[in-house]
Amino acid sequence: MIRKTVANVQEAVSGVADGMTLMLGGFGLCGIPENAIAELVRLGVSDITCISNNAGVDDFGLGLLLQQKQIKKMISSYVGENDEFERQMLSGELEVELTPQGTLAEKCRAAQAGIPAFFTPAGYGTEVAEGKETREFDGKMYVMEPAYKAQFAFVKAWKGDEAGNLIFKGTARNFNPCMCGAAQITVAEVEELVPAGTLDPNQIHIPGIFVNRIFQGAQYEKRIEQLTVRTKPI
Repeated sequence: MIRKTVANVQEAVSGVADGMTLMLGGFGLCGIPENAIAELVRLGVSDITCISNNAGVDDFGLGLLLQQKQIKKMISSYVGENDEFERQMLSGELEVELTPQGTLAEKCRAAQAGIPAFFTPAGYGTEVAEGKETREFDGKMYVMEPAYKAQFAFVKAWKGDEAGNLIFKGTARNFNPCMCGAAQITVAEVEELVPAGTLDPNQIHIPGIFVNRIFQGAQYEKRIEQLTVRTKPI
């Protein structure tokens, strides 16, 4: 049986270089590839383009890469929790491409499926559609969106096996699965790595064919982005 395991995060990110385009899974701070991000910070790669639903917070997630000014361009949907992101964007230090959330997910899924482009009504008549081909279908206008192109996709799963099969948990299923196989190399870090053939096939969300490298992650913080509580009724 084919095994996709690598020894550690250093081996997992091998080949990442300055100027590359990287996909990074997760939703908010949920399900982000913490180990891979930390290693990218340590390596000091620069001028990278990051495709991610959001930009993390100032001291966690992609915010760590932004602190070191390693990111040249962010392609995101929601970026409202990061002061450093705001500062770099307003000062012109950071290129930003805002994309509707569903469109961002579909541009990843299209790349995963080998579909070069698709039409969507989202963004028609707004700045999102500027410079893009538009077309009418059944009396409604649509914008053509190209699939993303990236050298690496970094995802985080709850459980995986040595063959690269992945199971996600909760909100981590939002963007991680559609990024698997959407880049030239997909790297998965997992909370629990098990021998090949031990996962229930009916529970697998992403088959190993979409994963190139998998490793056992460590020391996950799993931060809460915004903690909202209410007082207990007396």
